[in-house]
Amino acid sequence: MRLPELLAPAGSLEALHAAIAAGADAVYLGGRRFGARRFAANFDHADLAQAIDYAHLRGVRVYVTVNTLIREDELPDLGEYLLQLYELGADAILLQDLGAAALAGHLVAGLERHASTQMTIHNLPGALCAAQLGFKRVVLAREVNLEEIRAWGPEAERAGLGLEVFVHGALCYSYSGQCLLSSAIGGRSGNRGMCAQPCRKPYLLLHGPADEYGRPSSLQAVSGQESFILSTRDLSVYRHLDRIVSSPVHSLKIEGRMKSPQYVAIVTSIYRRALDAIASGTWSFSPEEERDLALAFNRDFTEGHLLGGRDVMGREMPDNRGVLMGRVAWYDPRRSEAGVRLCSPLLPQRGDGLVFRSPGLERGLTVQRAVERDGLLCLRTGYEVPSGAEVYLTSSTALARRAEEILAQERPPIPVDITLTWEDGYVLAQGRLDNGLMAAARGESRMQKALNRPLTPEQIETQMRRTGGTPFVIRRVNMDYPGGLFSPLGALNQLRRDLLAGLERAVLEGRRPAPEQIQEARDRLQRFSPPTGRVEGRRRPPLLSVCADSLEALKGAVEGGASRIYFDPLLRAGHDAIERAERIRALLQEGRQLCGRTELIWKWPQITRDDFIDTVLPLLPSVPVDGIMVENLGPAWAVRQRVPEMMLYGGLGLNVCNHLTVQALASQFSSLTLSSELSCLQLMDAVFATRALPGQGGLPALELVVQGNLEVMVAEDSIPHIPQGGDLGEFWGLRDSRHIFPARLDDQGRTHIFNSMETCLIDQMPEIFRIGLDGIILDARGRTGRYAQEVTAAYRRAVELTAGRYADNSIRRDSPQRDSPESGSLEAGLQELKERIRLLSLGGITHGHFLRGLKD
Repeated sequence: MRLPELLAPAGSLEALHAAIAAGADAVYLGGRRFGARRFAANFDHADLAQAIDYAHLRGVRVYVTVNTLIREDELPDLGEYLLQLYELGADAILLQDLGAAALAGHLVAGLERHASTQMTIHNLPGALCAAQLGFKRVVLAREVNLEEIRAWGPEAERAGLGLEVFVHGALCYSYSGQCLLSSAIGGRSGNRGMCAQPCRKPYLLLHGPADEYGRPSSLQAVSGQESFILSTRDLSVYRHLDRIVSSPVHSLKIEGRMKSPQYVAIVTSIYRRALDAIASGTWSFSPEEERDLALAFNRDFTEGHLLGGRDVMGREMPDNRGVLMGRVAWYDPRRSEAGVRLCSPLLPQRGDGLVFRSPGLERGLTVQRAVERDGLLCLRTGYEVPSGAEVYLTSSTALARRAEEILAQERPPIPVDITLTWEDGYVLAQGRLDNGLMAAARGESRMQKALNRPLTPEQIETQMRRTGGTPFVIRRVNMDYPGGLFSPLGALNQLRRDLLAGLERAVLEGRRPAPEQIQEARDRLQRFSPPTGRVEGRRRPPLLSVCADSLEALKGAVEGGASRIYFDPLLRAGHDAIERAERIRALLQEGRQLCGRTELIWKWPQITRDDFIDTVLPLLPSVPVDGIMVENLGPAWAVRQRVPEMMLYGGLGLNVCNHLTVQALASQFSSLTLSSELSCLQLMDAVFATRALPGQGGLPALELVVQGNLEVMVAEDSIPHIPQGGDLGEFWGLRDSRHIFPARLDDQGRTHIFNSMETCLIDQMPEIFRIGLDGIILDARGRTGRYAQEVTAAYRRAVELTAGRYADNSIRRDSPQRDSPESGSLEAGLQELKERIRLLSLGGITHGHFLRGLKD
């Protein structure tokens, strides 16, 4: 049976050793930069070299995460880092940023590229597009299910593409790569490895009517709603592992680079045993193994979207749950002792951790002594616990000892066959591995005729078999010993050490590129540099576009002076595929009539599963639109295959941060939206580098969202009580300790969460002109026609005011803002427009990351 690869996390050298000892086929780890887990221990250059060599000498592959979004000024350092990984012999790199992937393909084409789950590949066209871009494997979005994977398998195989899925560990609430909540709240971006996990915090669901601008009034808390609304359970597919093994999946990934080596050891070893048993036909589900997985860490287990689980959310609490042991039967205050009626075969030992849970109580206890009496387990607590309280085992000393035993193990060593021959008194040793690799060594001195006690063949073989501290074991020793010779045992030991060192070099060199390949890559790196030079700014004002999801907002935007509408038609729930297609067609036709001569671009949802793509593709030849906006590679690829002449526009979900990403997407898109996580200076770097590229005519226009509540999460979950499809007359939101985040459900039941404050860059219009953007976008989704009309008109006026100042100027990157007699009136005019928008805003206004950038 073909077994998929077992891929384990390694957040530190200790975790790497644990994963390898426990039986991982491959490990994934990150360096100190460019990895999506900045708070793990991670590896510096020396650690990386040690880790890769250690793994390779034990037959384990190493994949290095380079899966953050890359800014323009980081590209030279990234190039050097990619070359280092190539030299060290990394087996693959995981990437999110398309520009980084393009750079890797140019510099180190021999280094295999895997598309990280942060690339949000959740449909078949997305996977095939990744293969076309040079990726050898895609880590699928956790929301993809096994039925979809089975359907994709044949086409992925024809494309030479491996499929990787998560099988155990923490789940993100939002589609990975599309979550900006941590970024919006505190400037710590998940796309930069700095996620603060705000999804694990408590929220209150609020509901109330919306006013004429779509703002809430008279908000009320929804009763009966659990506190941790965005907190997911932990994934575990252990009990159905055989179903996944029989699918086209190539790699099974365990999440946990922030977890301890002990956790890695336990979880990896359990999945290893299960896979080996499946291969031999002897596997059956073990409740004891699943219990140990839970003891290692759990937030309650779910089979996740992968197996169609409907229990993905764990809204009761966000932390480790432990394993239920029993319930308190009585409490004796005189002895401060609780009697626990057990419901599990687990018995706590000294040093174990317990938690008592009941309404209003959650307290921990380290067991000092536990006594069985009258069929109950009696525990000294030191505090009162109510009868009926549940008792959970949260840490187990027995499991910890088992983890330490795994850590102390060594991977089964590499067998070596040795042949010894003698030539003019010198002993020659040759070692051979099963894969054909060979090494040889020669004794440093000639063996002499023995005067008294010659060495026996058994003595020579004994010395050659001493391989302690190396990854080898001697399987066979063949020799043509002539006999009657003598040599100090130290000389034979040195011969053995030289031979094994030669074999070790042969193994490692076989996993690294040849010196001439490294030199060629270094030459390419030396020739690479981001475009520079004098670049003139735009002489024309940026195009003003508005994103709307209702005909009312679309009409308002047109009346306010928008030049382009990105129409994301919001549907009501309950449509089947045919009804949905017809409703979309009707809305687009009405939108076309309302737009008149204004450009109408059909914006597709941020998440476009295969069923959506199959539903809407047949509409393309007949719908009256000027183009399609998408936020993912998959739908772009699908549209290009079906209607090659259709104009494509790239949305925020593509995470465009540098000129190499622009260049990589240039053949597909006529326009791209730059990331909202870039600061003004970072945007300027990206735009000017793009402008300096040769062949300007073939490059996409560059746009920026300058107004609206930024969409910070999209999830397959349907938050209870919120109706599907939404209603402009109602407001739903999630409140944390300080903010209220608007929330909506689309017609497919997906939750969309938006920033608590509106981005507003109207007072930064001179800087926007100076950057040289081709277009600016106002996001009026979820807002009324009156809001769309007034805000669009304000930005139209801001563009006109700023254009008057810069009409005859050639703006260069290195030019200071120009002062003129009109500059004061411009600033005053923009400030007045800003205050007008503040009054219309939902939650107030913010510059977002435009002025200060992220906190990393």
